Amino acid sequence: MALLLVSLCLAAVITLYFKNNPLGHSRKFMIRRFINWFPLGMTYAFLYMARYNLNVSKNAMGDMMTKEQFGLIFAAGTITYGLSFLLNGPLVDKIGGKKGIIIAAIGSSIVNLLMAGVTYLYLIGELKTNMVVAFSCLYALNMFFQSYGAVSIIKVKAYWFHVRERGVFGAIFGTLISFGVYFAFDWGQAIVDASKVNPTGERTAFGNFIAHIFAIDTGTTDATWLVFCIPAFLLMIWALIDMVLLKDSPKDANFDEFDTADASSNPGEDDDKLQISIGFMLKKIFTNPVMITIALVDFTSGVLRNGIMQWYLVFAKEMKDKDAAFFEGSKFFIENWGLLLCLTGIFGGFLAGIISDRVFNSRRGPPAAINNAIMVVLLTIMAFSLFRNPTVLGLSAVMITLTVIGVHSLMSGTAAADFGGKKMTATASGIVDGFVYLGSGIQSLAIGFLSAKSWSYWPLFLIPFAVMGLLLSLRMWNELPAATKKYILEVEKAEIKKQEAGIAATPTPDPAGAN
Repeated sequence: MALLLVSLCLAAVITLYFKNNPLGHSRKFMIRRFINWFPLGMTYAFLYMARYNLNVSKNAMGDMMTKEQFGLIFAAGTITYGLSFLLNGPLVDKIGGKKGIIIAAIGSSIVNLLMAGVTYLYLIGELKTNMVVAFSCLYALNMFFQSYGAVSIIKVKAYWFHVRERGVFGAIFGTLISFGVYFAFDWGQAIVDASKVNPTGERTAFGNFIAHIFAIDTGTTDATWLVFCIPAFLLMIWALIDMVLLKDSPKDANFDEFDTADASSNPGEDDDKLQISIGFMLKKIFTNPVMITIALVDFTSGVLRNGIMQWYLVFAKEMKDKDAAFFEGSKFFIENWGLLLCLTGIFGGFLAGIISDRVFNSRRGPPAAINNAIMVVLLTIMAFSLFRNPTVLGLSAVMITLTVIGVHSLMSGTAAADFGGKKMTATASGIVDGFVYLGSGIQSLAIGFLSAKSWSYWPLFLIPFAVMGLLLSLRMWNELPAATKKYILEVEKAEIKKQEAGIAATPTPDPAGAN
């Protein structure tokens, strides 16, 4: 049933993609662009599966990996991820998104295989080094390669999508994140359940398949290492598909290039001969107050997104021994956590993207502010329902993921590319996404420490970050790149002239669909 719902959502996303064509692109161009972003996006989704499988393994190992240990390991990875963008953001701007996503997929695949090996040795008692040190080093290396993924998908998107289309693509970006979360939590949990040597009840068909392929019945301990191994194989497959289908720009796919009306088209920055060094790119980003604001908004979204997604299952499962009735009331959310995050993330991403493009003229600040305001309310509800009402708590947690994915897809997936411009979009989106994971690392350390004292600190710690995100989003309420403002003004003037002449307004002709 869950797989059917996810498949229907994917079909709806693809349908909305083809229906959303404000620039009047040719059908040939729309199809080729789909062939470009779909495998790219699915690679990114499985990168998420190979990222959050650590969370699933922690729950599978129980007390063998404590909350504090998990917090340290996760923080090591997320802080590495955040700092990596200073290197690989400018690098992807030089080598292109295609090479970047292939580096991400192959690198993460190899490291996940190493993590599978360490998990196997740890479970059979043969690991010769400290478990926290081993996992921290490997997870940090995994996240180093993972960081190539986000900047690569935005780099490719910047050449293929006009600013007026990017709100919806930001929604697609959020959808891909949501699929990845579903793969990580629900598929990952299915792998853990299927890999048990002595499962409770009869094996499922998937469990029989896993037992047969990996001969886990001959072992003496659960094959939890498969939660790292299987995503590694899937990433290798998608890397091969990307090598064949992916193109960095319309020109590489035999279409004409077109002006995307982002910051690269601003006066003085649209010269193709302009030499852009790493130092030039970093200076442009860090001296741009709008980019700094975008990065800080996404910093708060990193705290909030992982502050809920990472810890809800840990909290709910801890309640099993403390309050059996509360745990029973949480079982629906525990059993469907990945699916719920997927569905709400898709809805939140599309809602924010469509509102941004169609209501606020491609301004990203207003829907981000609205979502942050909603989060303040939901976190307050969480604080009051924490030990009292498992249904209200679960619903609040799920709805927070809906709003925070909306913010994240608008900031990392859209605003960073708008204001960075296609020539520097990997650097810009990388720095913004880096702030996300710096925020994630901080919350991992803080909540891991605070929850060991009392879970009451959990939502209270998150509320100030939602307030901060709201205030920062309000600061960029009216912000747009100069080239985008010029484009919107020209379109509005053209429509007024057509209406005055008695001609219905039509979409702007698509130069990319000419070939």
